Amino acid sequence: MELATNGGSKIEVSEAIFGRDFSEPLVHQVVVAYLAGGRAGTKAQKNRSAVSGGGRKPWRQKGTGNARAGTIRSPLWRSGGVTFAAQPRDFSQKVNRKQYRAAMRAILSELVRQDRLVVVDAFEISEPKSRLVVEKLNELDADKALVVDVEIDGNLYLGSRNIPGVHVLAADRIDPVSLVGAEKVIMTTAAVERIQEWLA
Repeated sequence: MELATNGGSKIEVSEAIFGRDFSEPLVHQVVVAYLAGGRAGTKAQKNRSAVSGGGRKPWRQKGTGNARAGTIRSPLWRSGGVTFAAQPRDFSQKVNRKQYRAAMRAILSELVRQDRLVVVDAFEISEPKSRLVVEKLNELDADKALVVDVEIDGNLYLGSRNIPGVHVLAADRIDPVSLVGAEKVIMTTAAVERIQEWLA
């Protein structure tokens, strides 16, 4: 199949990458797994065994009139341990490489169908100015966009990092969440070729 570039020319792309059916369950699974992998999972609280003190029975079992107690660090007591204490955990989910690549192909194909993928010959600015990036995006009729190139130009990175909704990624670093969440994805022809090599 062919994709039209902003300059008016056309590039030949693989039907298997940019023209496949959209699988919502697969994309949902991969997106959830990607977000879960980014969670730190470092939340921790102390249970009754981890709280300091409480090694001695506070009073004898019978005869005092108090309720029986074995430790002053019971969850019922002030300064006691937490009943169901949170512990560090790993939230990551296993996704096969074949599944991940199939989901990326489905996302790229859906971007093409929805006219959210714009291919340009190059996306460069002469100075690291936000104004220049905004002007370039206005030419492409995109207020918010994800810009993908083979290598990130320093001027483009510095000029775009202060603009809300505009992100710049190298072709090797694209991920399903960034692609799904972008209003428009602007790719250079070189980035398209690099992605095709990766997903072939």
